[in-house]
Amino acid sequence: MPLKLTCHVDSRIPVEIEGLTPDWACDKSVSDIERFEFYHGNRKLPLAEFFHISGDPADKFFEMDGHLSSVHWIGAGMKSGKIQIQGNAGRHIGSEMRGGEIHVYGNADGWAGAEMHGGLLHVHGNAGHLAGAAYRGSAKGMTGGTLLIDGDVGNEVGHTMRRGMIAVGGEAGDLLGFNMLAGSVLVFGDCGIRPGAGMRRGTIGMFGANTPRLLPSFKYSSTLQPQILRVMLRFLQNKGFKFDATLCDSSFDLYQGDLVSLGRGEIIKRHQAV
Repeated sequence: MPLKLTCHVDSRIPVEIEGLTPDWACDKSVSDIERFEFYHGNRKLPLAEFFHISGDPADKFFEMDGHLSSVHWIGAGMKSGKIQIQGNAGRHIGSEMRGGEIHVYGNADGWAGAEMHGGLLHVHGNAGHLAGAAYRGSAKGMTGGTLLIDGDVGNEVGHTMRRGMIAVGGEAGDLLGFNMLAGSVLVFGDCGIRPGAGMRRGTIGMFGANTPRLLPSFKYSSTLQPQILRVMLRFLQNKGFKFDATLCDSSFDLYQGDLVSLGRGEIIKRHQAV
């Protein structure tokens, strides 16, 4: 039986519940969880002020619904367990998570999966800017785990990413994979300008019909059918991520760069026969 948390207050002031995770709650009573303190703006309040709470926390399974658009840091730092959200969620969902699963059956705001270390975050709608990115001043962004976004996403996805996988079913904004250190970012819709700017290593796949012009610091290498890409696509299929299955047997153009940086990164675009 999951622990059900329903937010019954629609607040315009940020509600920050960082630290409230299934692995923290699993050995607590419902009354202990109701006393968990969160920030509402600059005020500390007990969780029961905003949430109706019922069920059994021992299963490490949260079901969350209600007014969650202004609720930030859901699942931040979680190590194990599962969170299932019906509706939209606020900023920083899954930030620095190390394990477990979070499923959002709606949209997520900015910084979804920022600096993830492990686990699975699946946003079944759209996400904001800086998904899977490094926080300002950090040396590394996402260092592991899987971030899936079925819809569209904003700018700077995978900023300074080190490891892990990000997949976007819809469109992505500008500066995809900016300053990427390693890892994989796959976008199945159209992308904004300057993908891969400053990337050192890693893989960016752009599979939309209208791919942007690459920076001149990327060099065409070859046209091929990379086996590793098929492995990644099958992995996504196994996670329930939907895309055009003909990609598994397609040919791709490979570009290397960013040559103004280390230059060992690669951008893969679906080959268009002339």
